[in-house]
Amino acid sequence: MPDVGRSHAIADAFVERFLIEPTASGPLRGTSFAVKDIFDVAGRATGCGNPTWRATHPVASRSAEVVSRLLGAGARLSGKTRTDELAYSLEGRNFHEGAPRNPAAPERLTGGSSSGSASAVAAADVDFAVGTDTAGSVRVPAAWCGLVGIRPTHGRVPTGGLTALAPSFDTVGWFGRSTTLVRTIGAVLFGNYAQPPDPPRLLAPGALLRDRDLDSLADAATSAAFERVFERECFLSAPPGEVSLQLDLTAATECLRVLQGAEAWRTHGRWIDAHHPQFGPGVAERFAAARVLTDAEIREAALLRAAIGARLDAVLPPGRMLCLPTVPGPAPRRDALAEEMQAQRRRLLPLTALASLTGRPQITLPLLATAAAPLGFSLLGWRNGDEALLATAELLWPS
Repeated sequence: MPDVGRSHAIADAFVERFLIEPTASGPLRGTSFAVKDIFDVAGRATGCGNPTWRATHPVASRSAEVVSRLLGAGARLSGKTRTDELAYSLEGRNFHEGAPRNPAAPERLTGGSSSGSASAVAAADVDFAVGTDTAGSVRVPAAWCGLVGIRPTHGRVPTGGLTALAPSFDTVGWFGRSTTLVRTIGAVLFGNYAQPPDPPRLLAPGALLRDRDLDSLADAATSAAFERVFERECFLSAPPGEVSLQLDLTAATECLRVLQGAEAWRTHGRWIDAHHPQFGPGVAERFAAARVLTDAEIREAALLRAAIGARLDAVLPPGRMLCLPTVPGPAPRRDALAEEMQAQRRRLLPLTALASLTGRPQITLPLLATAAAPLGFSLLGWRNGDEALLATAELLWPS
């Protein structure tokens, strides 16, 4: 039985610190960044948070495409950051390597799986960091660490040199302390930074919407903080309207669990059977469940995914964004038991599932907080509407 206490140890945000200078000048000149340890960096191992993975894979011969793009835009790479094992967790603690510190709430976890990237940015060790978001792994730690974090449209950012988990869900996301910088990073990673972005404009009536069923997933303190956001001056030009998605969020969560699990096993099952790696609590159980998913379960989930996508296309067409809490409440305490973490995951996934299942972009802003810890306020956009989403975020939280 794994020693669960090992994962409570405070870990540095970084697996490895090093310095790679930019290869050219550009809009990110003078900034520093870090990348999650599932991205290849030439000449260095990609550990994916698991010692068996590191031991059974060669050193990277070339860097991931996103790393090359950022270096080519003038940013300096400062190291590789910790991840939950194979990015298959939202906890922010790794059985083998510990849990990175959450500078915004030191007694609480960062959230995962891009835990080290969030920690490094929140601690101002770097200006920004790159992570991945499959089921919430940028959005959740960004919210719990008081950061801006984005999951872009699926497929907008290249994934070459990234260790996959569930390819039809995996996205390259990033963290920053400034919406202006996060927007600039987007232009670089989308490949269109030659054109300067338009300044943020006032929102048109009806541009922002909310669904009370989604809002109700948050705890009382988070709900109160969410309501207070709408009282701010920046929302007066376009107060959110009401929409009813009319979705079974429990079924959507199960759909995400099944399809992500099926792809995760398809991606890693052969390696697991060949090398029998030791996984920590939560990750071990998820891979065990993924192993036994049936074809019937997968087919049914795929049909539901298509129906959810069609429903969102109908009620949230281009030009409309959905406001929602990023997380249902504050991050768990560092000493939370495994059962508590599983319960937290069940509460989180209904809020993260919509973007994951439909490939839509979602950005979280540090507009929400309680006395306990930071929270996140999210905007869910339309596919390939990332630039509009980033401009709206800068309008609502200029920084």
